[in-house]
Amino acid sequence: MSAGSIDDVRAASRVLCFGVTGSGKSTLAAALAERLDLPLVLIDELCWEPGWVQPPRDELDRRILPVLERDAYVLDSVYGIHNHLALERVDVIVALDYPRLTSFARLLRRSAQRIRTREAVCNGNVETLGRTLARDSILWWHIRSWRSKRERIRRWHADASAPPVLVLPMPRDAEALLAQLGS
Repeated sequence: MSAGSIDDVRAASRVLCFGVTGSGKSTLAAALAERLDLPLVLIDELCWEPGWVQPPRDELDRRILPVLERDAYVLDSVYGIHNHLALERVDVIVALDYPRLTSFARLLRRSAQRIRTREAVCNGNVETLGRTLARDSILWWHIRSWRSKRERIRRWHADASAPPVLVLPMPRDAEALLAQLGS
């Protein structure tokens, strides 16, 4: 089993935060980057252009592959097309494996706040009510991808050849990890 520990996180130079949409990966990644003194890489900044346009695969590769080759980083996620490459490079995976209701409620709160404040995210994009309720919205993406992302966490955790996977089943577990790492 590829069970990770806080010691794996402390020793890591390349950390991947992974979890379902809305679980808090970016927030945790930023806190880990600060505590571990590692550069933070926000994948959505690389994978979305203004107007919520996603570049073609070759452009995504051009942006992501050099990041994965760096000696140090905390990634807040990785898209499925780059999972295998990330696994070859990362030292540890911190997996947010929260219940669906927990992550969906977080996502709803975050989206409502962003709609209300018009907060710019990933290259100046903003969430709108219409975009949030559309069939290709982040809410629908959460519903469609929740199971497969949880299964991926479990596969990685069970794979002895995978990097160590520290599974955090509840938000309080992420808070405890950060507390143990100190400020």
